[in-house]
Amino acid sequence: MVSTAAAAGWPACGIWCDPTTWSNTTTMEVRRRLDDTGVVALDLEPIIPTPGIDDHGEYVIDVAAEIGAQHVLFTSRLPDLSATIERFASLCAIAAQHGVKLVCEFLPIFPLSSLRMAMQVVGDHPPGTAGILVDNLHLARSGGSVADLTAVPLNLMPYLQIADAAGPTPHTAADLLEEAVHGRLLPGEGDLPIKDLLVAVPNVALSFEVRSTALHERFPDPVDRARHLFERVCTYADR
Repeated sequence: MVSTAAAAGWPACGIWCDPTTWSNTTTMEVRRRLDDTGVVALDLEPIIPTPGIDDHGEYVIDVAAEIGAQHVLFTSRLPDLSATIERFASLCAIAAQHGVKLVCEFLPIFPLSSLRMAMQVVGDHPPGTAGILVDNLHLARSGGSVADLTAVPLNLMPYLQIADAAGPTPHTAADLLEEAVHGRLLPGEGDLPIKDLLVAVPNVALSFEVRSTALHERFPDPVDRARHLFERVCTYADR
């Protein structure tokens, strides 16, 4: 991901950490590529507490600190919101010791499904140690709106994830998942109120998560795909 981002002109990227395959060698190699290219590690993901499964949260935070990632992404499959709040708090304390910010993302396909819930999870944690990650697709598909963000202090939203989508909200969890993983559109290709979002949450980093089967088929090479996305993002921003 780091090498692809650098070759395509991106100044930063997100990095996926699979604790079952990530090793000390991976950490050193990723850090070397970040240092060599100057690409910024905006975030490392994911930490997903799940019933009966180790979320490896402490390990992911350690890796983030070692590679210099600014944020670690947290969401939850725990059915009990109080358990999610407790786990977030314990990990937030560890992240703060490493100088890493833990950001809480809500997804309509998870029990942690709404902006309101994410605000409860983040609670009174200082903005310097915790935040809310708003993915505009998840905001729209969870029944939220840009207007809802007026209830969130701006300093709790360190960056946004941006994509576009068209048409009504899918009715089933399977269709929501399909859209989020395979059907995202480039900014300006759908009808989500992206420009309104950027006005409501100004002066923050923007992460463009455009997971798309169509883009994969059109641009099989990852560098070509990333370069096309970067060019389209810059063109959209200039309009």
